[in-house]
Amino acid sequence: MNSRIGKWLNYNYPQNFILRYPFSGTLIIVLFTFGFTSLYKPFNVHPTRVLSFETTMAFYSFLSGICIYMAAKTMKAVKFFSNEKEWTVLKEIISVLFILFVLGLAIYFLGFLIESEPSANRWDISTFLNSLGSAFLTGIIPLIFFSAINYRYLFTPVISYNEKNAENGLGKLPPEDLIQISSQLKKEDLSFYPSEFLYAESDGNYVIFYLVRDNMVKKEIIRNSINSIEQQLSHIPYFFRTHRAFIVNLKKVRSKQGNTLGYIIRLTGPDIKLPVSRNNTGNFNRLFAEYHN
Repeated sequence: MNSRIGKWLNYNYPQNFILRYPFSGTLIIVLFTFGFTSLYKPFNVHPTRVLSFETTMAFYSFLSGICIYMAAKTMKAVKFFSNEKEWTVLKEIISVLFILFVLGLAIYFLGFLIESEPSANRWDISTFLNSLGSAFLTGIIPLIFFSAINYRYLFTPVISYNEKNAENGLGKLPPEDLIQISSQLKKEDLSFYPSEFLYAESDGNYVIFYLVRDNMVKKEIIRNSINSIEQQLSHIPYFFRTHRAFIVNLKKVRSKQGNTLGYIIRLTGPDIKLPVSRNNTGNFNRLFAEYHN
């Protein structure tokens, strides 16, 4: 039983939305908590002596949101939580609990700032636990929603492909032409053969290329947008943009997991996992079939 639970906790899982996109995720939580508390008035929430109920909830929601955003950014800076591609069920659970704990602390200490009664009336364990409980019961709804939308990956089968086919596509290819990639910097460029290309990843104003050379995966960084790189690679039909941040060599894909709501794909060689967004699953399946049958 313990080994089964341990295996489940270490199962690969897509990272929570709030950690992948801290600003957008925090904004959604702030809007949800403000709307939820304003409409339903749960947990005996009440206005202060000098502010209306809606204004009080707005202050709590906004200031708590700042704390949540800082917590998410802090977690991304910690090595254990920094790699989205090595995310697991255990990391997902820990991250949700940590954000809820930070939300509870924020509500507790914000009470000293926002509430009009003397601080001494709040400085006790029961008020602290009440703040944690309120944070958990309110914040758990959007956070669990973020996690639940990826729950399908625990049950969908992994579809594997013959690695030889994944490397060779429809058959033996003619000699390859060298691909030249231009950069926004005049003295910077990159060249590689199609068979060397694993994938490219957008990173702000840069694009990181992952290339297989000398049986090793090497990173090359170019200052450019992922849209520009997609256009420069458009003449290679099996280089496909699976996600707003990734372009993948379909011949290097060895398995996929998911459904029409999105896939997680694995590449040949190193254990690399990349997403296929919901909007791209149809074109992915169509093009992928051409190079793996």
